[in-house]
Amino acid sequence: MEVTDENLATLANYLHQTLNPDPNVRRPAEKFLESVEVNQNYAILLLHLIDKDTVDSNIRVAAAIAFKNYIKRNWPVDEDGVDRVHSSDRATIKTLIVSLMLKAPSSIQRQFSDAVSIIGKCDFPEKWPGLIPEMVEKFATGDFHIINGILRTAHSLFKRYRIEFKSQKLWEEIKHVLENFAKPLTDLFLATIDLTTKHADNAIALRTIYQSLMLICKIFYSLNYQDLPEFFEDNMPIWMPNLLNLLQVKVPCLEGNEEGDEIPGVMEELRTEVCECVSLYALKYEEEFAPHAPAFVTAVWGVLLATGPAPKFDALVSNALTFLAKVAEKNSYKSLFEDPATLSSICEKVVIPNMEFRESDMELFEDNPEEYVRRDIEGSDVDTRRRAACDLVRTLAVHYEDKMMNIFGQYVQLMLAKYAEQGGAAWRGKDAAMYLVTSLASRGATQASGVTRASPLVDLVRFAATTPRPS
Repeated sequence: MEVTDENLATLANYLHQTLNPDPNVRRPAEKFLESVEVNQNYAILLLHLIDKDTVDSNIRVAAAIAFKNYIKRNWPVDEDGVDRVHSSDRATIKTLIVSLMLKAPSSIQRQFSDAVSIIGKCDFPEKWPGLIPEMVEKFATGDFHIINGILRTAHSLFKRYRIEFKSQKLWEEIKHVLENFAKPLTDLFLATIDLTTKHADNAIALRTIYQSLMLICKIFYSLNYQDLPEFFEDNMPIWMPNLLNLLQVKVPCLEGNEEGDEIPGVMEELRTEVCECVSLYALKYEEEFAPHAPAFVTAVWGVLLATGPAPKFDALVSNALTFLAKVAEKNSYKSLFEDPATLSSICEKVVIPNMEFRESDMELFEDNPEEYVRRDIEGSDVDTRRRAACDLVRTLAVHYEDKMMNIFGQYVQLMLAKYAEQGGAAWRGKDAAMYLVTSLASRGATQASGVTRASPLVDLVRFAATTPRPS
């Protein structure tokens, strides 16, 4: 397949047919494209078509999706050595894809970003050593459409470090990335934070700038996940104070309800990522993070108190509660929680409000009860406020058992007394009280058996027998 105007027009016509709702038109076009994708220059034709501004945007997006799916199906070489991509096509794709991605519209840029990630998983860094330098070079453009495209691609490329098993090959790859990417990322982080001040009155610019900071935090998390890199350890005095500021900063033009109650805004997403980053440090790099822990505990506490019950805050609240739990389980941070007044405040202002059953929980339970059970009881990958609050209580109960039983027990009695007095009208309080008691009592659990060991200070049988029931 030569790269000619005639072949480009033919390809565009078949892609247009794949968008047709009539299966008699759509399916033959899809089968034709699948049959010709093994031909040399097929992927190059797609790239040239995507790059043509004169082509209809829907066809360009369809071509970008077809290209990504082609890469997903064909780029990895089979175990038996069968290579379905011609060697010249491989070289041309890697030469063109980054520059094409960065000048493409966002809808196309995301498809290219996924394709780069798939190629990178197979070829980076040995067969694609120029990828990181090419990406870093684009930071100097100052164009945040380009910069965010690079950051999205870097996140897509590096996020697998969170799940990969330790190996010599993985260490070598991360070492290569850190040597070429860590300092430019840090410089970009500082420059982007500086821009938040310069554009303080421009809501459109600030939205893009804070999106960049959110992506930078995602990359920072991935690069720090396997081990604490020497570069980031040396630069904690740069990263930690600025991450702390991002938790506390108020951006009036981005605050409010512009995203609705369901979808988190850019500031919620950013704070969620910051909480995840500092949770990682609190859990894995206790000694290095210790000087910064008290300030972050205070800041996260402020975030929790200022965050409402709307579903758009759920990820932020879950990550904030997880951070407090990670800090609380470390002996070096014990002084931050041992004051009875602190534990009482945690119970009243953070734990109970996030254990209570909300209207949005009721809607999920009514509309999709299976999903509600998966999230709230079985422990799916999607964290919930209630589960995060329960985890915090369990962690605190291990280290401050006597104090927790006395202080939290008082709140349980108050909620049950209110239920005994008001009956069904106060059922949410009883529900929260039961969750609180079971969290206090749990000392060991497995996925298959549930709780396997309970605290001797909690008489669950007596609690169940004496808990008021509706009249």
